[in-house]
Amino acid sequence: MIGHAFGHRGVFIGGVAGGLAAAILVARLAAWRGWIVREQSWGTTLGAATGFLVAAFIATKTLSSPIGPILSTLLIGAGALIGSYAARPGRQS
Repeated sequence: MIGHAFGHRGVFIGGVAGGLAAAILVARLAAWRGWIVREQSWGTTLGAATGFLVAAFIATKTLSSPIGPILSTLLIGAGALIGSYAARPGRQS
């Protein structure tokens, strides 16, 4: 909403910055609540942020249909899951 004062470009930049901030905060919240182990928080953060950036790109390119923007939001959660899985602690033998 703050970006609206700076025109169309400000809205876009504000949306991307807000989405990236939310991805970081949600990963921290997941670690704080114990939903993921602390070692997975950076992978989850990176995955969610990457998923958000890809989703934002797809959403802006498919605005003529509601399907693209709606389905692209799944990439945020998928990115977080992939990042969390990749960053999981190693298994001890």
